[in-house]
This record gives sequence, C-alpha cells and structure tokens, in this order.
Amino acid sequence: MAAQSGKDMLLKLDADGSGSFLTVAGLRTRTLAFNAASIDITDAESAGRWRELLAGAGVKKASASGSGIFKDQASDAAIRELFFGGTIRSWQLILPDFGVVEGPFQITALEFKGDHAGEVTFDLALESAGALAFTAV
Repeated sequence: MAAQSGKDMLLKLDADGSGSFLTVAGLRTRTLAFNAASIDITDAESAGRWRELLAGAGVKKASASGSGIFKDQASDAAIRELFFGGTIRSWQLILPDFGVVEGPFQITALEFKGDHAGEVTFDLALESAGALAFTAV
C-alpha cells in the first residue's frame, strides 16, 4: 500500500438502519484497531516448554475512534441519538487502497471539549458488536 492522505480514511454511519451510509463529517483523526484474544494450550509435553496457542480460537474485536469538530447536523444528531439510546448500528470504515470494514458497532464513548479561544471538539469511540465483513479494494 502506497502512502496516502489521512483525510481519505472515512467513517460512515448507517444512521437510520436503511443501509444508506452517511459520512461522519468534521473528523480530523480516525483510528481502526483489530484485536484477537489468544487461548493458551501449553501443557507439560509442549516442545521446549514453549507456549502453544489454539489456532482460530479466541474472541475477535475491532475498535474505531475519531476526533473532530461539529460540521454536519445530520451526522452530529445521529451520533448523539445512537449514544444516548445505546443503539447498535452498522458502520463502514473505508481505508483507501486497502478496503472497507463494515458491521455492527456501538458508540462506547462520546466526549466534548472546548478551549476558550477555540472551537468545540468531540471524541468518539466505537466497539464492534458482532461479525464484521471486509471487502478488499
């Protein structure tokens, strides 16, 4: 994958559950992280007492986050409603020249901050809430 502009990484929300995705506007930073828990199956007969792991086992999860400014009333309102409702909704994370990750996420953190001489900003954190699909570009 060649060098790319960070602004091309997009976070999109299916705001009303209809399958029509809306870009979360105003994001200045975006992060996507994948994790998989390992299951240790080491026993007394493990070669050289090296740890052994069970392949394909363990819980997988994805976390996404973003930080930015308020810019778009539709996405701002949808995020606020989903957070306060504890609603799980489909999201898309688009990584240019890599692919699209799509699936159910829940907003687990929504923070607001403001500087006396600056704009109000927000931080958003999402956690996967089911199976995710990956479509390569």
